[in-house]
Amino acid sequence: MSCNLLLIRHGETVDNVNQIMQGQTPGKLTAYGVEQASLLGGLLANEHIDAFVSSDLKRAVDTCLEIALPHFGYDRTKALAAIDQTPLLRERDWGSFTGKYIPDLKDAKWTDDIESQDKMMRRAADFIHYIRQRYDGLTVVAVGHGIINKAIQAVFYGKEMREIEKMANAEIRRIKI
Repeated sequence: MSCNLLLIRHGETVDNVNQIMQGQTPGKLTAYGVEQASLLGGLLANEHIDAFVSSDLKRAVDTCLEIALPHFGYDRTKALAAIDQTPLLRERDWGSFTGKYIPDLKDAKWTDDIESQDKMMRRAADFIHYIRQRYDGLTVVAVGHGIINKAIQAVFYGKEMREIEKMANAEIRRIKI
């Protein structure tokens, strides 16, 4: 069997707008980010979705909640309780780069506290395994982050991360895992 995965990047955040390296900080959706997520919820309202999975970081959970609401009669408590939150979907840990202005990091030397690409790719592979084990045969919305979502796609398609196009905020990529 297989799983229909709707891999989604969280909505726009305050730090996205300000070009701040968020990494594994909670993040806060902008009003536009909430609107993006709510529009996705409306777009997917008539699709059969069996499960909602999210990174355990606030910006992703908040996005997933907006997407899930139509499936739970707009009951926020029920929708939030239904979201399977996992650290496997967290954004890359940027260590000491976290919280820094991204353009200032252009020529910065990478520090040892930044999550390695190998470690992140293993986490992406673990996420794919997690989805296959728990949600085989189902349709799943999974809300993650730009770089971990690229890693998941790179692992799935057997490509280098640089070969995977960057995802926009609130973008959906459909993958049959």
